[in-house]
Amino acid sequence: MPDPTSPDTNEELNTAKQVKLENVGALSRDQLTPEAAAAPEGHDVPGHDHATRDHTGHQHPAGKQVVNLAGEAEDEHAGHSHGDGADHDHGPTGANPYLWPGVSLALLLSGIALDYYQAGFFTGYVRLFWYGVAFLLVGWKVIRSAIQSIPSGNVFNEFLLMSIATLGAFAIGEYPEGVAVMLFYTVGELFQDAAVNRAKRSIKALLEIQATEVTVVRNGQSLVLDPKEVQVGDVMEVKPGEKVALDGTLNTTAASFNTAALTGESAPQTKQPGEPVLAGMINLESLIQVSVTAAFQDTKLSKILAMVQDAVGRKAKTQQFITKFAKIYTPIVVGLAVLLIVVPYFVVDDYVFRTWLYRALVFLVISCPCALVISIPLGYFGGIGAASKAGILFKGSNFLDVLREIDTVVMDKTGTLTQGVFAVQQVQPAPGTTPEQLLRLVGALETKSTHPIAKAVVTHVGAAAAGVPVEGVEEIAGHGLRGKVDGRDVLAGNTKLLTKFSVAYPPEVDQVVDSIVVAAVDGKYAGYLTVADAPKEDAARAVQELKADGISKVVMLSGDKDSIVQRVARELGITEAHGGLLPEDKARYVQQYLGEGRKLAFVGDGVNDAPVVALADVGIAMGGLGSDATIETADVVIQTDHPSKIATARRIARATHQVVWQNIWLAFGVKAIVLALGAGGVATMWEAVFADVGVALLAILNAVRIQRMRFNSDPAPAGAPTR
Repeated sequence: MPDPTSPDTNEELNTAKQVKLENVGALSRDQLTPEAAAAPEGHDVPGHDHATRDHTGHQHPAGKQVVNLAGEAEDEHAGHSHGDGADHDHGPTGANPYLWPGVSLALLLSGIALDYYQAGFFTGYVRLFWYGVAFLLVGWKVIRSAIQSIPSGNVFNEFLLMSIATLGAFAIGEYPEGVAVMLFYTVGELFQDAAVNRAKRSIKALLEIQATEVTVVRNGQSLVLDPKEVQVGDVMEVKPGEKVALDGTLNTTAASFNTAALTGESAPQTKQPGEPVLAGMINLESLIQVSVTAAFQDTKLSKILAMVQDAVGRKAKTQQFITKFAKIYTPIVVGLAVLLIVVPYFVVDDYVFRTWLYRALVFLVISCPCALVISIPLGYFGGIGAASKAGILFKGSNFLDVLREIDTVVMDKTGTLTQGVFAVQQVQPAPGTTPEQLLRLVGALETKSTHPIAKAVVTHVGAAAAGVPVEGVEEIAGHGLRGKVDGRDVLAGNTKLLTKFSVAYPPEVDQVVDSIVVAAVDGKYAGYLTVADAPKEDAARAVQELKADGISKVVMLSGDKDSIVQRVARELGITEAHGGLLPEDKARYVQQYLGEGRKLAFVGDGVNDAPVVALADVGIAMGGLGSDATIETADVVIQTDHPSKIATARRIARATHQVVWQNIWLAFGVKAIVLALGAGGVATMWEAVFADVGVALLAILNAVRIQRMRFNSDPAPAGAPTR
């Protein structure tokens, strides 16, 4: 098997994809891929399908709310074909989408009442104007969409059917029927819009990781510059708590960094002089100097941002069933409607054009796939609602379908399968020292440090270290702490600290896999504590359920040490795991699996996971502990942070699939019956409208069933971790 971490695959990863400049938000042109940077301001990159308004490149049919890279939500309507260039909505724009349909409904009902009571003024142009206003409030955008789709060749769609049928109804004086058809269609659209207008978190959080200014030392003077103005070879000064703006090498003494932006790991890394320091890392301790080795656009962090765009662009668009169906079905029914007007002229003795035109219009209304268009997203609405109750957010109905089809699940470790919080796992005192003594001395000394591992030790020791006198504390960068605790000389840190002060320790200490705090008291080895990130209580059960649910491959990819990753994998029953990975390494593994023809879901929580979350067929984010950028990039968000919810989501996806197809066959069956009645002159336009509405109501009731189904996982199997 080829090594996915090989740099030979970089060219493919950096291939420019469909990136729309206006959707990149705060990203500058020099961060974009070449084709994107070359695109004129506000124009699409060549090859981008402007008509679909699918700016991110995800598979966004069937009720998907597209959130572009600027954090702006764009609605794509479910299940039906929007003609090329069609910017479809349902009436004049406004804050309340129900306002104009509500006004239209009020005008329709009052008009019907005036017709019924034969109001004297309600005739002629007054009646036409009244119903015309009610019609335009909900129908003018549909008509516009039908017209805009003609130049591209996408003529036969539901917009054309709706336009012909309703305008034809007005032409023969059946004003209420024309308004009712368009109004019911709009209401159906609002139903599906309500199912997907969720989760508008901004991906700008990803951009905020980049430092906006940097202090550079030139000719003995400190200058504050934009990172783009810094040159390779310049020396940066980074204060404690500041983000490193550019990649470089450490010039000063050893220093610790928070690397979560790049590796996703909460454990800080210690860098020695001459070792690489990457943009996005946070300096934790003292003032340092870093020699710049890469320009702004070439930093690891800039590449992460570009990878999010490129990976999103790789997602192929898929046409939904209704779109494919409409391209065949629509021209057939239009042709049949025309024949219904023309053929009787040659075979019927008392042919009346108005009568057969009305029948043809009724036929068109009945044949319009409105009920079908409504029934599909309503089925998904039920699935999305059931998932929400279970703490799972689907950002589009399409991902219910894709999740049902996956055969591979790739997961991050920290924060996804593990709790993302360090805790003391083991206390191993040296002979002659009790655990209580070791914890008391080490815990008291660690109260003087802000290091995450020190905080874990202090939390574990608790009140046992309270009140213990500590003085003369010295923090030795990259090594640990030295000080007097209760009058005794205490060292606490890594093995390099003991070596520095010539304290001998057992060789087996070097074999410990987890992060370790080694201690010496009065110049003698006193024992060690291990600090690790514990698996989540349902992590092992999640892996077991996925395998039992037909997932053939479960993989763990992590930026943590490979030895730790392999140990956690063994605990959880994962047979393939890889550690020590940067974001591009994870992307290469995922791309390799996709290249093998696998349907893949990636589950992660850190900012560094955003590119792979976007690259996978389904990206799943842990919403409780996860970063805003990953949550925004993901297609599915598990709000409870429980990995076992992945299997629950698949069960919901299967149930939704069944209900959707039940609704499809229901719509087909009713439509076939009423079509026959309409062609024979038995069904009127009102009956045609209410037949569609009746099917929609039945679809709603069927979709509600999903909300009442139980999808909870079984109790944790024996041997699963519990707390």
